[in-house]
Amino acid sequence: MAFTIDVDFDVYKAVFTRRANETMTENDVLRELLGLPPRQAIDPLEPPSTNNESTSLTDWIVKGTRFPTGTEFRSSYKGRTYTGRVNDGALLVDGKSFDSPSAAAVAITSNPVNGWRFWECRLPGKSTWQLIDSLRR
Repeated sequence: MAFTIDVDFDVYKAVFTRRANETMTENDVLRELLGLPPRQAIDPLEPPSTNNESTSLTDWIVKGTRFPTGTEFRSSYKGRTYTGRVNDGALLVDGKSFDSPSAAAVAITSNPVNGWRFWECRLPGKSTWQLIDSLRR
């Protein structure tokens, strides 16, 4: 079972930077700081988590940020909502494949745009949207 807690940016940054490697989650860091055993040691009979932290070949990785396959993107520009989806290692918007969020944003606006501030995303299995810039390292 997963729960959500609110922390300020400084706390998140401190926890995030304590990760020993890419596969270590923020939960793993907190367990270590609190002196708790690794998650697997708690209940070995519990089925594996459906939150797949491993990287798939079809995930989209941009500047060190991973967007799993199926991640939805959206943005509003001049009264229209644009949507996209991560598939086959790229962002697909209006049938076109993009290798960066900014390239997709420029294709929509015809102007130089910071795509990290243009797009929101909803990760697979999540119900909330967030600015993709908040996911950057």
